[in-house]
Amino acid sequence: MKVEYVSPFAEAAKSCFEMLIATKPERGALSARPQLFTTQQINIVCGITGPIEGLVIYGMSMATASKVAGKMIGAPVSGFDGLAASAIAELGNMVSGNAASILASAGYAVDITPPTIIQGTNVKITTLNIPALVIPLALPEIGTVEINVSLQERRQIAMAA
Repeated sequence: MKVEYVSPFAEAAKSCFEMLIATKPERGALSARPQLFTTQQINIVCGITGPIEGLVIYGMSMATASKVAGKMIGAPVSGFDGLAASAIAELGNMVSGNAASILASAGYAVDITPPTIIQGTNVKITTLNIPALVIPLALPEIGTVEINVSLQERRQIAMAA
């Protein structure tokens, strides 16, 4: 996977967190995984389609998700309810949408799928052996959000005439 596919997601996440929750994220070291995998409790999954395709997972602990949702809603969240899940899903939608705009500026006109929230740990999602690059973003006094990007160039399928 090309690093140029990953940077737009880090840039978009940083911008969205600054705008939505008035927090400046600190980017951690980029790491690689042989497949898309998250150990986080709350995961936002967004599909990417177009000339590059795959999945992006924004993962965080329950505590971090509750704090982020609370800041987005403007009121404390006690428990990860439907309103909190909706706020977190919208966060994934906004980051992915902004990243798609950045990718389009670089010549990759992609679309995103609606976000899906997956709760639970040790989640593996099959991406046909597309490796994942992981960017941790530390949100001061809130927690860490892990951005798992698993994208590849779309393979052309020959059409039978």
